[in-house]
Amino acid sequence: MQERIAVYPGSFDPVTKGHLDIIERGLTLFDRIIVTILCNPYKKSFFTAKERVEMLEISLKTHPNAEVDTYDGLLVDYVFQRGANAILRGMRAVSDFEYEFQMALMNRKLNRDIQTVFLMTSLRWIYTSSSIIKQAAQFGGDVSDMVPPVVNQKLKEKFLARDCKK
Repeated sequence: MQERIAVYPGSFDPVTKGHLDIIERGLTLFDRIIVTILCNPYKKSFFTAKERVEMLEISLKTHPNAEVDTYDGLLVDYVFQRGANAILRGMRAVSDFEYEFQMALMNRKLNRDIQTVFLMTSLRWIYTSSSIIKQAAQFGGDVSDMVPPVVNQKLKEKFLARDCKK
């Protein structure tokens, strides 16, 4: 039987417990998940790709069937190159649906052999986004229950370093 491999793409800037929830639940459906960070030159990231890979690898160390990678280019090309047959996506709210639906249709048009699987975010994480977490952390908010410990530490370090430059 062919191994069921999914690619979970995103910016993960930074990874949240909501992302980890999708990965953990995805691992009940797939034999392996490749968590991949899009290197998008048009999007300004708070953390470097190297930092995001490191935080994801530390956060996923107890999940041997999850690996971390980066890519640029078309997602369906990357999925095909990695021997995967599915794209895993998480959705928090109805507002995510239209964009995700458009992307799934485009990916299906580009490669009909690759399926998109949507998992609804657990209610506990429905309000959690990387952007909101960064904003809260920037102003000293406690985000420790929304991110892995390594991310919480890195956020504190980044914002402390910025404060020292003023």
